[in-house]
Amino acid sequence: MIKINVLSSTTHTQYENKNSHPKKDNESLQTEDRSSSTGSSESSHLSSLSQQLSDAALRAEERDSKMSRQELSAKSRALLSEITGMGYYNGRKSYDQEVPDTQNPELLARAKQATAFTNGHGNNPFKGMSREQLDLIAYDNSGLFTMNERRAAWQESYDQEESWRVMVVAQSKIEWDQGEFKQTNFFKSVLKHYEELPKIEQAQYPEDYVARLQYLIKMDYNFATGEAGNGQEQRQAVWDMMMINSAEGSQKLTSAWDTDLN
Repeated sequence: MIKINVLSSTTHTQYENKNSHPKKDNESLQTEDRSSSTGSSESSHLSSLSQQLSDAALRAEERDSKMSRQELSAKSRALLSEITGMGYYNGRKSYDQEVPDTQNPELLARAKQATAFTNGHGNNPFKGMSREQLDLIAYDNSGLFTMNERRAAWQESYDQEESWRVMVVAQSKIEWDQGEFKQTNFFKSVLKHYEELPKIEQAQYPEDYVARLQYLIKMDYNFATGEAGNGQEQRQAVWDMMMINSAEGSQKLTSAWDTDLN
């Protein structure tokens, strides 16, 4: 069967009637065709990923609505263990061979790129995506995403979190060095960051996390005793507790924290 490019044929005829140069016109049309093809490819990639994220979002919404905070906390630990625990490393050989159940070349290419990335080669296919989108991938064990895709998404989320922590701690030091030995703006930044996290990440923090932050913000506390050089240990304890996302780790700091405040 002969396929006819109607647009190309019509345009070429119009140019010939105007005594144009066919060779030059054909080159222009080929460039337009390539641009159109590239645009279609990018559109296909975006729509494929968008559909996957939409499906994952529905599952996440249903999961979050049915579980208590404690249940969601336990679920998040279990899902994280699948891509960060020993089971993941022990199963690397099979995970590296995992291929999505699809004929979509974009999805196949992305899975291949994720496998390469998790083995230390190439770029993360999820680089620059939002935390919400990354969590939809990392915490979805429906089989929609390969294990290495989930791992790559988690890695990008982790890297974004670390970058934010470095930034906010640097800002807190500037606030501290202003002379009043306060961390109120730091607490506000931490609270805002927490409130923007997906529910499954919020569930990984202690239950009283928000209440403590709100109390510290309201108190506008001065952590220094008035003597030069004092207050540093208290400030470090505050950083450690506020930046941690482990209930067990937070409990280790609770008694010392309460002693400082009482």
